[in-house]
Amino acid sequence: MTIITDDGLRLHTHHWPITHITQAQRGQLLLVHGLGEHGGRYGHVAAALNAAGWEVHAWDHRGHGRSEGPRGDIPDADALLRDTARVIDAVRRPGQRFVLMGHSMGGAVAARFTAEGVSARPAAWSRPLDGLVLSSPALDAGLNGLQKLALAVAGRLAPGLAVSNGLKPDWVSRDPAVVAAYTADPLNHDRITARLTRFIVDGGAAAIHAASHWTVPTLLMWAGADRCVAPRGSEAFAAAAPANVVATRPWPALFHEIFNEPEKAEVIAALTAWLNG
Repeated sequence: MTIITDDGLRLHTHHWPITHITQAQRGQLLLVHGLGEHGGRYGHVAAALNAAGWEVHAWDHRGHGRSEGPRGDIPDADALLRDTARVIDAVRRPGQRFVLMGHSMGGAVAARFTAEGVSARPAAWSRPLDGLVLSSPALDAGLNGLQKLALAVAGRLAPGLAVSNGLKPDWVSRDPAVVAAYTADPLNHDRITARLTRFIVDGGAAAIHAASHWTVPTLLMWAGADRCVAPRGSEAFAAAAPANVVATRPWPALFHEIFNEPEKAEVIAALTAWLNG
């Protein structure tokens, strides 16, 4: 399936249906991938979710993977949120529980998207959700003072100029095979613009600001040894959110991609237990 954005870009989608005739379907899960990667990297997670009764969808963000658009850029602050609504409308089936799951930048997208639902006047792209999963979400991009200054300058002078995101492949996982596969994948890239960086920074802050009013059942899992995003963003969200709505699970020793770490079986087990609980 190809989905057309409101500005005419073609978004590439992924679908992992439940193929076991005897497996009762529990619901649908839509996966929102991170910066510089693509939805196809989550096949092993989707297989485990299929086995637990969840149909899985994903898409490649604009400017990522096989989707169209300038690499690492967005035209405006709400573009990824409108795209998310378009995908939800295309894949969601009535009567099915529907969960959004975002990793890294995708976690910032998913959290910002969910936060809109608790605002006084939600935007037209807001959609109701039955659940939310956040995996090492970019709720705090970890920018230092110099980087914040550079972002402010670039935002005024060259908001659409794509530069290196500064993230190293070695930071994604402690598994050398994962790092090698990430580096060799031609669909991955390291481009980012000031516009996209600004969205990540502002989106994470908006989600933390809305955390005390959170109503969507949420599982928040984050890597304690993360160097791609600052774990303190997840910690701040967890501290502000209602404990009876947001379940938290830090993984202190893990690197950024918790579903690609040597302990991934434990992480996936925690995910499926929460979804089916």
